[in-house]
Amino acid sequence: MHSRFRRHSWKNKFRNALRGLQRALRTQSSFAVHLLIACIAVIAAAILRVTMVEWGLLVAAIGMVMVAEIFNTAIESLSRAVDTQFHPRLRDALDIASAAVLIAAGTAVVIGLCIFVPALYRLCCSVL
Repeated sequence: MHSRFRRHSWKNKFRNALRGLQRALRTQSSFAVHLLIACIAVIAAAILRVTMVEWGLLVAAIGMVMVAEIFNTAIESLSRAVDTQFHPRLRDALDIASAAVLIAAGTAVVIGLCIFVPALYRLCCSVL
């Protein structure tokens, strides 16, 4: 019995993963927006010289949002391949995936506030 899926080398696995990342960047404006916000957060963290623990939290928050957005994109793509007509269960799956992105982004905002508000306060106190 032959499998429909052939085994891939590590090189091909990485190539496919990078292709998926490229597709997400090119086809999803919200992914690009999240990436831009992540870059701004990284620059702000570098300027404000946040602690190693804060860097870890920041990287985890950014990763959480990006992963949620990529899974949402994958589910959107799969739903289009399965059926082009309206189906309540596909709508539910898409809405649930979008909710995951919303929760991840909201959590990242809270983490960002916990890191950047005290850092900005320290900066203002040191200047004055």
